[in-house]
Amino acid sequence: MFTLEPDIEHDSAFIRYTSRSMIVRNKLVTRRPELLQQMHEPTKKYLEEWLEVPAHIHHIAHRMANPPIERPLSRHEFKQLLECLDVPAQAAVVNEKFGYGVRTAENGDKLVVTWEAHTEYYSYQIWHIPENPSALLEFGPITFPDYAFPFSPLGITINALDILITPNAQVTPQALKLRMPGPQLHGGRVLGEDISVIASFTPDEYGRERYYVCAASREILQPQIAGLIDTIVSIENYTHLILLPYQAFSSAVDQVHQFEQRHLYQRNVITNQLETVTSKTLQKWLTVLTQDFMKVSRLAESMRYKLSASVPYERIVESNLQVLQEQSFSSCRLISDYIHHKTTGVSDGYQQLMKRIDALEKDFEGTISVIRTKVDLMLQDHNIALQDQNLKMLASVDKTTKSQAILQHTVEGLSVIVIAYYLSGLGSYVFKALHEAGMLDSYTLASGIFVPISLIMSFGLVFIGRTILNKRLFNDH
Repeated sequence: MFTLEPDIEHDSAFIRYTSRSMIVRNKLVTRRPELLQQMHEPTKKYLEEWLEVPAHIHHIAHRMANPPIERPLSRHEFKQLLECLDVPAQAAVVNEKFGYGVRTAENGDKLVVTWEAHTEYYSYQIWHIPENPSALLEFGPITFPDYAFPFSPLGITINALDILITPNAQVTPQALKLRMPGPQLHGGRVLGEDISVIASFTPDEYGRERYYVCAASREILQPQIAGLIDTIVSIENYTHLILLPYQAFSSAVDQVHQFEQRHLYQRNVITNQLETVTSKTLQKWLTVLTQDFMKVSRLAESMRYKLSASVPYERIVESNLQVLQEQSFSSCRLISDYIHHKTTGVSDGYQQLMKRIDALEKDFEGTISVIRTKVDLMLQDHNIALQDQNLKMLASVDKTTKSQAILQHTVEGLSVIVIAYYLSGLGSYVFKALHEAGMLDSYTLASGIFVPISLIMSFGLVFIGRTILNKRLFNDH
């Protein structure tokens, strides 16, 4: 039998881990309602309570060239606008991507200024809401007392709208022809209610497109007005964003056609001359093709930036047109007919151009790869020829070295004989002198005996000299 003793250290570690887990869980539980509240909080919170009819609206949208930088600048610009229009701070709200301010004049008229930042553009809306519900409003400048827009907003103007909202009125298109420019009016009943929207899609003398919104009664129009205006401006903004790069698209189509024809000619020349081409010509081909490839890549990046958003923009326009639920007038074409006439096929054309540019890039890459392969093969053949030449040179050097070694041994042998000959001659003179002095009986015998000794001495001298030379050469290396 054995007993289990409590592990105090393990239990304390477990308690600490459990405590940390509970703290983290409590923090997540605390933050989750705030996150959910932020996610579900309406973007234009509290704005609807300020919007009334009748109203005169100026809407303007500007495209941002660099949204991450210009979006905060547009927010700062809106704050300056509120200050210039003397909007009280307590009647203004400025969030990250939306803001509004309300100012009431001495005669009771209200001026509602809104700012909204989107992915690619930001917009202003100026609402003039008169105190008198029966006040007569007209297109053109806003008649709020002492109102003037104080500066030019940042970015390229996408569109500008002049919207007139009139309850308790039923106006026929024939009566509106005198108040709205353009040869053709478009409009109908919308939202499944007795609400009429009429537009001309032709800029007036102030550069604004005019919209006329009316209904049989204020009770029908008031609950729908905020959503209806948002739908109209969304259709206009995104339609203009789809059509804005059309000129650049047309120019890019011509450039792509020229590059396609140029590359087709280049490929024909390369195909016919590739077998017999020289290295200098290959280098020239690579230079020209690389330059064209870089131009096509630059064009691709530019068009991808300008055209990539056209598909989602087209879906936004289509979804907002469905929200309108248009019912046609007898003498007006539908707004959706005009929008479809302007945008149908445009996004598909943009995407088809991008496919052509991508295919052209791949063609250039393939041709450049073929030329580089040819260059590699030529270098390989050149290296093989150099290797054969080096082998022949090494064989010749080896043969020469062997001949030099044989010659060296021969010279060394002759040197031994020559040195021995001179030593023998010198020795004979010495022995002859000793014989004349009576110190040696026969100098001939002595000279004969000295000959092999001189050979040994000659060999020793040659061996010592060669050894000294080899040591010096070794030390030098």
